[in-house]
Amino acid sequence: MNRHVLVTLTTILILSMPAVVNAQTTVNVRADDSLFVTYEFANLDPLVYEQARIQFPADRIPKLIADNLEAVNQTIRWGLGSEPLTFDDASRTIRNSFFLGGSSLVSFTLNRTTLRRVYEVETDWRKFKVNLTDSYSVDYARRLATPASEWQKPDSTTFYYENKETDVPDVRFYLVLPASASRVRVLGDTVFYDAQPYVEDQLLGSPFLILVALVVALVVILVYRKVR
Repeated sequence: MNRHVLVTLTTILILSMPAVVNAQTTVNVRADDSLFVTYEFANLDPLVYEQARIQFPADRIPKLIADNLEAVNQTIRWGLGSEPLTFDDASRTIRNSFFLGGSSLVSFTLNRTTLRRVYEVETDWRKFKVNLTDSYSVDYARRLATPASEWQKPDSTTFYYENKETDVPDVRFYLVLPASASRVRVLGDTVFYDAQPYVEDQLLGSPFLILVALVVALVVILVYRKVR
């Protein structure tokens, strides 16, 4: 084979292979009554970045999460924010933001002794593989397989995990609970924490509500007798 042709083909092959050494993907999740999620794909190879601008829709990841959960009979709600998909050309970074909701992901019970909400936040939904383009994907099912119970805790309300491997993008995952969360604990992939009750919780646990109900019932009976 002609030396010039060989060099040309080699150059084309190298350029056609996405460079992932400096790429990184970060997932930020803020938990409340719903999950507010941002996926950030930073430092992408120029070719991958340009292809993703065309091939990657804002609803791909939330739809994928919803489909995976529906496959095991769990239903969730999801929606896109005001800026669901942004592109930063200077840093070749893509940010995809949306919210996830439903009792399959975030639920709570009311401790009637302390009148505090006890939340359960599921994180198992993070395990899936997503294609940004026809030739570039991130396997979160494998890269984020470590259970939440083994993640780091930079502070009392934040969980953090990082996976670094050779020749693939670094993967980082943050789960941030409300600043007021207390008694934070984790079992497997489920995070538990206590939170202040809402007004309706306090009313339901208050004897005053029972008293009001009795007074209303008495008034209704007296009015009924008077009408008769």
